[in-house]
This record gives sequence, C-alpha cells and structure tokens, in this order.
Amino acid sequence: MAKLLAIIQNNDEKKNDDKKANTDQHEERQSESNAKTEEIPPKIGRRRTNPFSEEIMSFKIPKNFTLPMTLTPYKEIGDPKVHVTKFESMMFLNSDSDLILCRSFPTFLDGAALLWFSNLPAGSISSFEEFAKLFINHFAASKSYVRDSDYLSTTKQGQHESLKDYMTRFTTAAMKIPDLNPKVQLHTIKNGLRPGKFQEAITVAKPKTLEEFREKATGQIEIEELHEAQRNKRLLPRKEEEKPTKSQNKDLKKPFKLTPKFYSYTKFNTKREDIIKEILHNKLIKPPSKARTYQDQKYVDRSKHCAFHQKYGHTTDECVVSKDLLERLARQGLLDKYVTSRRQKEARDTNKSS
Repeated sequence: MAKLLAIIQNNDEKKNDDKKANTDQHEERQSESNAKTEEIPPKIGRRRTNPFSEEIMSFKIPKNFTLPMTLTPYKEIGDPKVHVTKFESMMFLNSDSDLILCRSFPTFLDGAALLWFSNLPAGSISSFEEFAKLFINHFAASKSYVRDSDYLSTTKQGQHESLKDYMTRFTTAAMKIPDLNPKVQLHTIKNGLRPGKFQEAITVAKPKTLEEFREKATGQIEIEELHEAQRNKRLLPRKEEEKPTKSQNKDLKKPFKLTPKFYSYTKFNTKREDIIKEILHNKLIKPPSKARTYQDQKYVDRSKHCAFHQKYGHTTDECVVSKDLLERLARQGLLDKYVTSRRQKEARDTNKSS
C-alpha cells in the first residue's frame, strides 16, 4: 500500500513540474511578444490642413448640384487667368454663390497646381476672388506669350495663297491678340494683300469697316473658287467616248490653210519678206491688229517666221495673206519699184538677143 501511494505522489509531482514548465514557456513567449510590440513605433496620422475658412467648409453643397465635366484640370501649364475665366463661365448658374465656387474650383486642379493648393495656410481663403487672385499670381509665369498688333502686320498673303486661306490665317492670328482695335485690324489685313486686281479694287473701294471688307472679299473668293473648279475640270481625264480618234488627232495637227484670191501673181525683183519689212517700216500698210499676240499652237514650227504676222509657224513666202496683200498693192501701182526694174532687165535682155 505504501508503495502505491509513493507512485501516485510521484505522478502528481511530475504533472506539477510539467504544468510549471508550460507556464514558464507561455510567460516567456508573452514577454517576447510584448518586447516586439514595444519596438514597433506607433502609426503617425498624415496632417491635413484646409486653406478654406470655417464658413466655406461648413457650407453644405446642394444635393442637385453637379460639376461641369468639360473643363480640363489645370496642371501648371497655360494661362491661369484663362482657366479661371473658363471655370466661371461654366459655373454661370452658380456664379452668385461664392461658397460653391470656392468648394468647386480645387476639383479642376491637378499635378503641381493641386499640390500648391494643399500647401496653402489653413483658413487663408475666405472668398473666391481672393482664391482666384492667389492662383493667378502664383502661376503667372506659366502664362503663354501674347502677341500684339505689330506681330499681326507680319501676316502677309503668299504669292500662290488663295484669298480664302489668307483670310482664315489672318483671322486666327487676330483672335490671339486681346483688345485689338478694329481699325488697326482693317488696315493690317489690307496691307497684307498680295499685289493684284483685288488689292487694286480694295484701294479704289476704300472699305471703312471690316464688314465692308469681308463683303468685297467674299465676292473675290467666289470668283477664285469658280476659276479653280474650271481648272480642275479641264485637268480631269476625258471619258473614252469623248477621246478623239486617230483621224481626228491627225486633223488637229494639220494647220489651217487659206485659199489664194488671185489666179496669177506678180513676180517681184525682191523677196516678199524684204518688201513686207520695208512697207511696214514706211507705214504703207499697218501690221495685223493681233500681231505678236497670237498664242503659239502645240504643233507650231518655230524654225519658220512670218514678217507680216510677226509669229512662228510659216514663212513670209508661204503666207497667203501677205501674198494677196502684195498683189493688191502691185495692181494698184504702189509697188512699181519692185517690178519695173525686172521688166526693164527683161527688155534689155530681149534687145541684146535680137
């Protein structure tokens, strides 16, 4: 019996030792966990400052209010004043509510502009006028260079530029100049015109307003477009049925020939070309009214020249018109000196032979 009690006592002591060991291990793990917890620094919340006054922040936006979605957020590029103007124009239904303008404007800032807004001192903005002024002044360096009327004077119509293209280019340049005087614009656009018929017409008409100038320009543009359409039509390839046949092409190449008016012609002692030149010089006859103005045809032979018509394509001896003209003058007795000498020579030769 005593032996049994000793065994039970030993088991109880062993259980107590195991329980104590487990307790020590748990306490050791808890201690390590607490140590790690003490090593981790507490989270620091990000400091948030709001540049708006308490009145603006406490204002409740109406439930039916919607922001315009067509305005691109400003990113420190471009004219800040233009951005503010666009914003105000899109908010015209709420333009009387200064609080709504203040609360809505940051929505249309991005990048460096949004960072600038977030770094403004807390409570520094109490009105939209003040907000806009701070914004415009801070980003004034991003404003695009604005040209003046002196730059507009460099806009000239190109040598081959249509009036329509010139008007469009000039108007685009003029729109970029703020507060441009209409009289200066009218004077500049007239000076930029290419020398020609339209410039002369404007000089004579002397339009006093831009509207009068545009009316004149509209008529000229219609004329230019009509001429352009006609040129394009001529350049279009003709249909197969409209193309000339080979026989027609041969007929087109054949020069037109006049029929002589006399059956017999006087024989002169001088070349017809020299006679024509002399009687033209002495003003016995007048040159053709269209002399030197005839347009050379496609198949003109430039190795031949007519002294009477003063153009290429045929010689004076081949010219039926000049040949008939000289014959009429000879029968009127006006060219005897070009005939008498030959007759006298023939008479002398006849006497010698007899």
